[in-house]
Order: sequence, then C-alpha cells, then structure tokens
Amino acid sequence: MLLLTIELDGLINADGPLYDSSAYTECKTQPEDPLYNGGVLRNYDHHNGFNQKTLDSVTTPEIFSPAFVLQNLNQATKYSFSSWVKINGKIESAIIRANFWSENSSFKCIGSVLAKRGCWSFLKGGFEIHSPLNLSVIYFQNSEDSGIDISIASSSLQPFTDQQWKSNQDYKINSERKRAVTIHVSAKNGTRLQGAQIIVDQISKEFPFGSAIANTILGNLSYQKWFAERFNVAVFENELKWYTTEPEQGKLNYTLADQMLEFVRANQIAVRGHNIFWEDPAYTPAWVRNLTSDQLQSAVNSRIQSLMHKYRGDFIHWDVSNEMLHFDFYEEKLGQNATLSFFETAHKADPLATLFMNEFNVVETCSDVKSTVDTFISRLKDLKRDDIRMGGIGLEGHFSVPNLPLMRATLDKLATLGLPIWLTEVDISKSFDKQKQAVYLEQVLREAFSHPSVNGIMLWSAIHPYGCYQMCLTDNDLRNLPTGDAVDKLLQEWNTREITNQTDEYGSFSFYGFLGEYKVSVRYGDRFSNSTFSLLKGDETKHFNIQL
Repeated sequence: MLLLTIELDGLINADGPLYDSSAYTECKTQPEDPLYNGGVLRNYDHHNGFNQKTLDSVTTPEIFSPAFVLQNLNQATKYSFSSWVKINGKIESAIIRANFWSENSSFKCIGSVLAKRGCWSFLKGGFEIHSPLNLSVIYFQNSEDSGIDISIASSSLQPFTDQQWKSNQDYKINSERKRAVTIHVSAKNGTRLQGAQIIVDQISKEFPFGSAIANTILGNLSYQKWFAERFNVAVFENELKWYTTEPEQGKLNYTLADQMLEFVRANQIAVRGHNIFWEDPAYTPAWVRNLTSDQLQSAVNSRIQSLMHKYRGDFIHWDVSNEMLHFDFYEEKLGQNATLSFFETAHKADPLATLFMNEFNVVETCSDVKSTVDTFISRLKDLKRDDIRMGGIGLEGHFSVPNLPLMRATLDKLATLGLPIWLTEVDISKSFDKQKQAVYLEQVLREAFSHPSVNGIMLWSAIHPYGCYQMCLTDNDLRNLPTGDAVDKLLQEWNTREITNQTDEYGSFSFYGFLGEYKVSVRYGDRFSNSTFSLLKGDETKHFNIQL
C-alpha cells in the first residue's frame, strides 16, 4: 500500500489564500493542474512517485490505497481537498469516496465523485478540524466497499484558519451581494450642490430569504407580523402537497392554500410552490398508490393541470419532483421518462415559473450514495439534454454538524451547470441543544449567502403548537430562541443601515450597499426631494442623479 506522510506545522500564513472555486463535472482525458498548486500536497508528484517519506503500512483499520497520511493537523482549521480520480478495470463507472480517518474520530466521507473508466473525474470536498490531530489519513474507496483499482492525480489539500475562511466569505459577500453607488445632486440648471444633506435607507432586499409557514399562521396576527418583518419569501409546508389538496380522488380542496396565499400577497411576500409530486410513496395519497398505470397517468396529468392552472403566476417556483434520487414511485409505475413528462407538462401549464428538482443529502453530506453531488448533476444534465425547462436546483439542507468545506465544494460543482441554486428547507437537527443549533445555523447561512451561485435561502421552521419539524426560531409566544437571534443578527448584518451624510465638492456622495430597493431623501436649504432607486447586481458603480 502506497501512502504519503506529510508534516503540516507552519503551513498557514497570516493572510491565507483566496479560495479557489474551480470545479469540473466532465470526465477529461488528462487531469487539470492541482488547485493551490497542491497546497500541502505540493511536493507529491503523481507521475514520479512520492517526494515525501512513504510508508508501507500504517496502524489504522481498513485503510485502502491510494492514501495520504497526515501528521500534526491544526485545530480551528478548515481543509479544502480535491483530486482527479480514474478507475481501471472492467467496471464502467463507480462512486468513489474520499474518506477521512483520525485517531480521535471514526471514518467520514469528505468528498465523492462518479469516476469513470478511461478518463479523469474531479472530486472536490473537505473537512474541518476542531482539535489538534497527531495522525490522520485521507484515503479513497469504492462506496460499495468492493475492490476496485483507483488512480489519483493532481491532488490538493489547502488549509484555512477559521478567520481566513470567514475572510473569504466576507470577500464574496462584498463582491457578490453589494454594489457601489454614487448619488449626484444638482440644481435644475445643472449646478453641482455641495453640502446637500442626504439620508439613504434600504427599504427592501434583493436576496430572497424566507421560511416555511403552515396554516397555523392563519388568524394569528402576531405570527404574521413577526414573519412579514423578517422575510421576503415563503413556502407552504404541507398545504399544497397532493395528500392535502386531494385526500380522496376527485375531491379537491385548496382552502388552506388560498388563505395562506392571501396572507403572502397582502404582505408582498414571494412564495415557492412545494410540491407537485413527492416520489416517496409514504407521502403519496393512498388512493394514488392503488391506481393502475393508465389511471395513474391520468391522475398525474389532472394533478398538474388543476394545481398549476389554478395558481398560474402566483408561485415563483414549483418543486416538480421531490426527492427523486431517493425514491422512484412514479418512475416505477410510469416508466423512466415519467419525471421528464412532469416537467414538460408543468412548464406548459405555467411557463413563467421556475421548475426545481428538490433533494436532501446533496449538500449536507457525501455519505448518502443515493444523492451524491455527481448523481444529482447527472440527473440534472439528463433533463437539460432533453431540453426540459428545468430551471432550478433545490437543496433541502437538513443539517447535523455542518462540514463547510464540503458544502462549499458541492455548491462549486453544482454551479458549473449554470442553474440557480436555492437552499429550500434549511434546519439543524433537534438532536443538538438550542445554543448549538444556533451556532450551526449561522455557519450554514453564512456559507450559503457567501456563495455567488446561491440565489435564495429558505428555512424549514414553520411553527406548530407542538413545535417545529426540527428547528424553531421562536417559542410559541414568538419569543426568539437562540436560532431566532442568529437569524435576526444576520438579517441586520446583510442590510444597509440608514446612512446620513452630505455631498462633496462635486455634488456627489458614494457608498457601498447591499442589493435591493433604496429610499433617498435630499435637502439643500429650503429645497427637498424624496426618491427611490433599485440597486441590482452589476460590476459597475450605480449612478443616481437628483435635481433640486
């Protein structure tokens, strides 16, 4: 067995590198160069062998070659890992995992790739270290635990301190979620007005940030006020699902959804449609499960037509196929192209809605063989190849302990498809206490908001008398829990606070603001103006002219 031993002390400088978001989903004849020039693996030459000390064995169980033996990993450090992978032999393709073992922890997946025979596929992931480790190992293994010949090339392991990681997040937030603005104030004749008093106030946000709601919000004015003050997008938890709207065949009931839609409209809140079909038979109406294939085909067509014609234009998104990587009720009953027809029919019924595949355990972990990032990408590419109007990637985001380097790497790979990415059901497992939930939630939200390809974030925190699915933001009296405090802190942080200043000698005032709508009040002597402008994404400075 061939292993590389690497000493890691002193390899992180004060400033740290800029995170490399490069990712590849195609299988290539030759691997690309390693990210970060290999990072701490830079002295390893895959073609000429190890330039570090090699070991014939290491006293750890079930370690497979190829592998890297790592010594003295630093605490409070995040490690970005990547490698090109190829399999050899008779198998056409296989899911290969990069696993991490240390003396203080059990095995865990830190990245996976759908590797193919005869070409190189890109694996990207990573892991975090919360306490110093004297000895640990990264090794590659077929997810099915069967023997397979694995080749690796251009491997890279780049450490980031927690502060360096946050600095990279802040850099992306400042460059992707904000924009420079210059306000010019002049008289009607064009004369620049120096010393004009300016007040700038952000009145709405461009970035969609919201939460699930349930029918418990109906008639609860306090809950409605609490929600509308924070969120600009909502999703109905269960009220649009088939088992709710048609519990018995032919007996349609949209009462709850209609009432909830009135609430979001009244408060100018956008709303996602969740969901048209749920592939899990456990959440499919009992009467649907008993239909013949022909009857089922008729029923699904009626479901799409009824739902989407009734709400045409009301919902910005539709989760057309929910959890189709884990379950295949409709594919099994109607054939392998069933999902394709769902998207086609849904697009015709509401051509302006963005249609999503929604799935769990894609961004949360790489241990779930059914929903690896490459498995999801492969299915998404199938839809694009058939020219299906499938416009969005829905990542549920039901997290336990977040692995932020893996989360970011997964988003990098999904971003190569050029489709909008939403985290659609974010929560933290209730197995943690409320303080720990809040810590992990803030980590996940910062990571998502700082990734340029994430177009929206939805929390899965609808309030019920018995609590919430996994994570609540408040108690039943709407008093913030630690998770609610974390959300409120980020909402304040990601908002441009009121700015009061005056124009310079050129009659101008400049600032850097979060994307969204702004109100501007200008006073010069007895002249006064109120106006608004939109700050949308762009690389150039936004110029806004006001005449008094």
